[in-house]
Amino acid sequence: MLYPFMTLPDETEIVHSEMINGKVKVYLETPDEKICFKHATCWLPEKKWEDICGYSEKELSYLKDVVESEAHLILEFAQTGGLLNASGL
Repeated sequence: MLYPFMTLPDETEIVHSEMINGKVKVYLETPDEKICFKHATCWLPEKKWEDICGYSEKELSYLKDVVESEAHLILEFAQTGGLLNASGL
C-alpha cells in the first residue's frame, strides 16, 4: 500500500510504502503534457534512486533535496501507517 505524503506546488505527488525489511519505497509523480507523467522511485534509508523518467537534472536534484530533507519523517510515517495515522486524523 502507498500512503500520501506531500503534494508540491508543481503538482508533484510524493507517496511512500510501509516499511518492509527496513526499507521504504518513495514514489514521485508529476503530470506532464508530453509524456503524461514524469516519475521516479527512491528507496530509503539507502537513498537509492531508480526508474527515473522525464525529469531534468535540475528537477531531479530538487526532488532529491526534498526527499532527503523529509526522509526522517517518511521513515517514521512508514512505520505508523502513513501521515494520517501518525497525525490521528
